[in-house]
Amino acid sequence: MKPLILLALTTPLFAANCAELAQLALPDAKITLAQTVPAGTFTPPGGRPIPNLPAFCRVATTLTPTSDSDIRLEVWLPLKWNGNFLGLGNGGFAGLISYGPLADSIRQGFAAASTDTGHVATPEATWALNHPEKIADFGHRSIHLMTVHAKALATTHYGKVPLKSYFSSCSNGGRQALMEAQRYPADYDGIIAGAPANAWTSLLSTAAKNMQATGREPAAYIPAAKLPAIQAAALAACDQLDGVKDGVLENPTQCRFNPASLLCTGPETNQCLTARQVDSLRTLYAGLRAAQGKPLFPGYSPSGEAEPGGWGSWITGPAPEKSALYGFSTNFFRYLVYSDPTWDYKTFDVTRDLAAAQKLAPALDATNPDLKAFHARGGKLILYHGWCDAAIPAQNSIDYYQAVVKKMGAKRAATFVRLFMAPGVQHCGGGTGPNNFGQGGAPQGDAASNIAAALVQWVEKGAAPEQIIAAKPGRSRPLCAYPKVARYKGTGSTDEAANFTCAAP
Repeated sequence: MKPLILLALTTPLFAANCAELAQLALPDAKITLAQTVPAGTFTPPGGRPIPNLPAFCRVATTLTPTSDSDIRLEVWLPLKWNGNFLGLGNGGFAGLISYGPLADSIRQGFAAASTDTGHVATPEATWALNHPEKIADFGHRSIHLMTVHAKALATTHYGKVPLKSYFSSCSNGGRQALMEAQRYPADYDGIIAGAPANAWTSLLSTAAKNMQATGREPAAYIPAAKLPAIQAAALAACDQLDGVKDGVLENPTQCRFNPASLLCTGPETNQCLTARQVDSLRTLYAGLRAAQGKPLFPGYSPSGEAEPGGWGSWITGPAPEKSALYGFSTNFFRYLVYSDPTWDYKTFDVTRDLAAAQKLAPALDATNPDLKAFHARGGKLILYHGWCDAAIPAQNSIDYYQAVVKKMGAKRAATFVRLFMAPGVQHCGGGTGPNNFGQGGAPQGDAASNIAAALVQWVEKGAAPEQIIAAKPGRSRPLCAYPKVARYKGTGSTDEAANFTCAAP
């Protein structure tokens, strides 16, 4: 069979079997595998067996848009296709193909794609050292090219263009999601951006400043053993403000917890903070500020400090220089910003180093509130963020949402964008609050309780979501379209979503 050239396809389209896809000619692409995988268990390269899969066509490709690019991706095309395409994102510095989400997607009938964004995951971001094209691939180019390539494969394989295309991811994947809406608005009809790291350069500058504040000298460090006392004090000060004392702050912006209330008045214990630790805690809540005190990036919200997946993992760590944000921030500045593996966070200067970081903003940041092109083609965008996120301050998503409303106008923004804040929820999930609302998975089930299904319903039926029911064992609660919050009706169990209504804060 002659090579299949996508650009030469004419109406009517024709279907190609899986093996024939290996001959498909696309710009800057080399298809390295095209094989049918029978229903059952599939073991991905270097991974664990994935059971209960439907039969699908697996296509692996390497993209080389530049001489220094090496973007690996896989496209999975289920035998029983629902007609739609689902693009998958990456957390952290990426570097891996997401086989689990690919499996989840084809179980729901979606054609799906995942990419390593142009490099192989390593403990450090050495892949970026003196490789500006790889930074651009990671920043935005790889997800866009993955999408174009995957939809071309789906079109050729099935003989028809995907009806709708969706993208859903969290963290760096949330940044990728917003990058798609802003830079490549024609790629997707519906996008979910969870806890987006969209202000990448400011976020990791803030992380470096926080590491400096808590780690430059031993006296400033807040050990994990003190986090329960901090969380308990924040809840004691603010838990009752939403009318329900349940260990969850519905709207942490109302909380006026003063870290000085924990100042030790006698010998230091795990139930109090020293004066230097109080200063460190204030820094973490305050966010990044210019030398003159002007706020540059928001700080963390109180109340989830001691929870699993909270500050003990991301911010303070089990010991100084052992937290996740220490790793992210130092790798960012060493290998992406300065190309200097000896860079030391203890020397961080907000004026100098933020300016240096923001030279990479065109490749990495997805903060543009102008979504006119995405809106014009009928795109729908849902953002969500856990209020107790210890990786990315929750206020960042509110700031971006408000910037979109200001730029687009409130009336127009209401037609295509929603933000859901999740009380008591950590980074992308987990936490004390109801933390399961269909995030991170392929659309399935009831749109009332599955945020991905709610997006599909909005795109395909025009029904905008105004609340999503979040749940965990023994408790459920509505997540309300921002700026509304869940308010207890005054009767019935406070653990049941039906006894709450979405109201103005």
